Amino acid sequence: MLIASYLLAGLAIVLAWPAPVVLSRMGWTARSPFTALVLWQAIALAGGLSMIGALLVWGLEPLGGNLIAALGGLARVAAGEPGAPPIGPLHVFALSAALLLGAHLVFTLLLTTYRVGRQRARHRGLLALLGDPSPANPGTVVLQHHAPVAYCLPGFNGSLTVLSRGLLDVLDEEGLRAVIAHERAHLEQRHDLLVLAFESWHQALPWLPTSRLARRAVQELIEMMADDTALHQVSAPTLLRALVAVATGDGTSPAAESGIPGEELSSRRLRRLLSPVGPLPVGARGCVLAVAILLIGAPTTLLMAPGLLD
Repeated sequence: MLIASYLLAGLAIVLAWPAPVVLSRMGWTARSPFTALVLWQAIALAGGLSMIGALLVWGLEPLGGNLIAALGGLARVAAGEPGAPPIGPLHVFALSAALLLGAHLVFTLLLTTYRVGRQRARHRGLLALLGDPSPANPGTVVLQHHAPVAYCLPGFNGSLTVLSRGLLDVLDEEGLRAVIAHERAHLEQRHDLLVLAFESWHQALPWLPTSRLARRAVQELIEMMADDTALHQVSAPTLLRALVAVATGDGTSPAAESGIPGEELSSRRLRRLLSPVGPLPVGARGCVLAVAILLIGAPTTLLMAPGLLD
């Protein structure tokens, strides 16, 4: 089991720093945002499993040659049975650290989910007071505000697309259709769940390069995916003009887009709309997805059968 714990620790280190740094600098991700998003999820999941698994397997090493036997030995130690295998303080520390880290990640996810749920409920209440349902677009609320604003408010009991009166005055019919298609793509593809997962990952481990880079990359990738969905209904120039109009109010220069508050209309998004490039070849996408599967499978295999390596 020692070899398995060392391999898990090494994988955790790679996925915590060099892997996310390299991936965040790769240009192909803008060509196939969905494929890149799958890879980011695999890195985050495999990284978490590897961190917890390295501590768990190393801590259980004196108690058995494989995970099942070691857990049985741990149960005997906890029950105080005579003849139970001895376990030293360093191994107790490793087991405690694994338990605390796992509990910390789960608790942070639950706490972030609760906070986001409360914020959305409060926001929905404000919209009921300040907004008017759009007769032309079901599921859309219009705010009487002069600034151009467009965003989506997800919810399991009904999602909303929010537009401002200022936006309706700035955009023509095609531009408005582009913005609505973009925002509804976020809702239909449940991008909010991805943002929630990576936000909780960042809140739990803000010092980890993986969590910081992954959160930033995922936010940009879901915007690209929403752009791609909108492009099935409008042309790239129309979508670009609409996004810039939403960002600036005058359609002359890019700034922050309000599709997801706080997100920027990044230079990579602008480039892929100004100079569209086809998606990655099927073979390349297949290779990336295979790497994602291997990343998830490696720590899972090392956790389930660590004794095989010894």
